[in-house]
Amino acid sequence: MKKIAAVFAALFLLFNLSLFSADCALPKPPVKIVFDTDMGNDIDDALALSLIHSLWNRGACELLAVTLTHPSPDAGRFVVALNTFYGRPDIPVGVTPDAPFTNESKYLKVASNKDADGRLLYPANYDPARAPQSVALLRRVLAAAGEREVVIVQVGFSTNLARLLDSGPDAASPLTGVELVRQKVKLLSIMAGRFPNNEGKSPEFNVKFDIPAARKLVAGWPTQIVWSGWEVGNAVRYPALSIDRDFAWVKHHPVQEAYQAYNPTPHERPCWDLTSVAYAVWPDRGYFTLSPEGVVEIDAEGRTTFTGQKDGRDYYIKINATQSARLREALAAHASEPPQKK
Repeated sequence: MKKIAAVFAALFLLFNLSLFSADCALPKPPVKIVFDTDMGNDIDDALALSLIHSLWNRGACELLAVTLTHPSPDAGRFVVALNTFYGRPDIPVGVTPDAPFTNESKYLKVASNKDADGRLLYPANYDPARAPQSVALLRRVLAAAGEREVVIVQVGFSTNLARLLDSGPDAASPLTGVELVRQKVKLLSIMAGRFPNNEGKSPEFNVKFDIPAARKLVAGWPTQIVWSGWEVGNAVRYPALSIDRDFAWVKHHPVQEAYQAYNPTPHERPCWDLTSVAYAVWPDRGYFTLSPEGVVEIDAEGRTTFTGQKDGRDYYIKINATQSARLREALAAHASEPPQKK
């Protein structure tokens, strides 16, 4: 009888443990994000930043810092105005005044719009002369982070991250840039390139305007990289109907007004940058298919090539029509979500 009782006791324990593991698992900690962006060149950067804020409201991520690869002072002001609109004015923003310049932005000036009484619609406490340099801010944020805790989402040029790799010890950390990245970064989720290869096509925008930096990044980045190529974002178009209707809960919304200033509806903009944010936060939701492991190379003209290789550092994401439709709806629902109530 004692043996039978012992067996039943063991089975009871296993049953309860299985219930605990299935139904009472602890929630995942929020993904700690550094958002490296060329805010101002395309409107998907603004949508991606609004998506980050929405996911933060839901406890899925936390934005540690924003670093810019657009040289205009208006880029920093727009980011701070958007962060302030979402109730988070104190997120540090790093600047790179000598970043590549492509053309005048069509939408950054939205942050300076005023109402009929001459008051700013989107207030921002921002002085570009006092903003930290991007590399110094990256080093400071990484130094303060836990072991392999940070996910960097790069959706602009590789200028800042290439310079981070080249950086030496400073007041923030005695480590070199490479050592700091290896110790503190879990993943680089990057929107760049075309996959599986760029043969016969022009280099992708985020690569071609700073090819030396992109080549330095692929040559020396010491942690896993997941690439979202041009073809992925191009397959997911942000719904024009969402721009026209879903932001109407407020009279003036900086993202909605910026979108219309950039390329008005019924135009539906590809969600290039949003896909890298989505993978960083939702890698296991079935929105994407991950390639086998391998190695990405970038040639002198800026064309990307992926070669499968066991124990390779790089992966690229793929998306089919069903995944694209699901992701399109998820992105629209989250990017247009109201800020967190105070």
